[in-house]
Amino acid sequence: MKLHLASLGCARNLVDSETMLGHLVKKGWDITMEPSEADAIIVNTCSFISDAVDESIDTILELAKFKQTGNCKKLLVAGCLPERFREELAESLPEVDFFLGTGAYDQVAHLLEARPDAAEKKCFLPDPGNASFPETDVPRISTSETTAYVKIAEGCSKKCTYCIIPRLRGKHRSRSMDDILSEARLLVRAGVKELTLVAQDTTYYGKDFFPPTSLAVLLEQLSSISEDIWLRFLYGHPESIDENAIKTIAKHRNICSYFDIPIQHASDPILKKMGRRYTRDDLRKLYDIIRSTIPDAALRTTVITGFPGETEKDFSILMDFIQEIRFDHLGVFTYSDSRDLPSHGLSRRVDKRTANRRQDLLMNRQATISAIHNQGHIGKTYPVLIESRESDNTVIGRTFFQAPEVDGVTFVSSETIQPGDFVRTIITNAFEYDLSGEPV
Repeated sequence: MKLHLASLGCARNLVDSETMLGHLVKKGWDITMEPSEADAIIVNTCSFISDAVDESIDTILELAKFKQTGNCKKLLVAGCLPERFREELAESLPEVDFFLGTGAYDQVAHLLEARPDAAEKKCFLPDPGNASFPETDVPRISTSETTAYVKIAEGCSKKCTYCIIPRLRGKHRSRSMDDILSEARLLVRAGVKELTLVAQDTTYYGKDFFPPTSLAVLLEQLSSISEDIWLRFLYGHPESIDENAIKTIAKHRNICSYFDIPIQHASDPILKKMGRRYTRDDLRKLYDIIRSTIPDAALRTTVITGFPGETEKDFSILMDFIQEIRFDHLGVFTYSDSRDLPSHGLSRRVDKRTANRRQDLLMNRQATISAIHNQGHIGKTYPVLIESRESDNTVIGRTFFQAPEVDGVTFVSSETIQPGDFVRTIITNAFEYDLSGEPV
């Protein structure tokens, strides 16, 4: 039996997809990249913002065609979309055989192998707060040979007014350190060269344990597994990160000096409306600590334009802050409204055209900042983790200040270097977001 899986959304979703694939391969399923060949198709969905909802629906409808034109007997939709829209979604998508919420991934093999039954339940939506973490004895089917994401927690206990995640994933629950270390060792033994820690809030890791532990302790333990790998984390929170984590990163050569900390805004009134419990001055102090501890630290953040009540003054404050901190990498989203969000009831809506204009202005400013940052790398030598080959004489990799999928890449001239190699590379050219260089 052949299976095709489409994974949408963030890296955390990708971990869930790889875990589902692991369960199914263990049961004897073969994976195919061609949906026309598949006996069953899974779509692991995202519903964080309206664009993600649209992409999920479009993907489902596109793949549903293979129930008529291909071999597909069962179409299963999993993840945040069914968790958010529940039975309403099932009524609008009769093409789908089963809907699995974020707490039901362990049901996937049973449902795909069950005999067809017109009366069988279609929606499996248990409490996401009871969802289990990946089992270390079920090998994940990695979608990359060189890098892997490791989920260290699930859910979120923050109350950001624009965010649906706590409802879709439950409260924050840290994964046991022993489980994380076991999975990390398995991945390293399988040849993975970079482990990227993910969660809704990675920097809150361990604070829900009794007695509590921390991201700093976890990083310390992970760094001892091998000196020949890279470690990094994504999705930090300004309120949760502490100096111990920063000092731990500074201390270890194999932990990338890379800080992905979404700030969402820099205007105090907007931050308050967003439910973000920090101020612009708090952010300044945080970045001062990071840069004084690790002068060459790479900084990434994301922000939202067009949040209800955002004035030109608020936006100007945000623009000035981006110029002041000079992030290496920046993602900009426009506010996505929905009736089931706490922010839906806020007054003084910002029209879409204004939100888009502000997004463009921020990205144009960041393009200039990124280009200047990249020009500063010319003539410097960095280790580059090679991930793929672009042509006979060029391979593609990343430096420590380029995270997988979300940042730029580094092109390296070579006919012999292979994916998975770390190569010392002198940077010879810089572009807006990418670099190129020669091995030394």
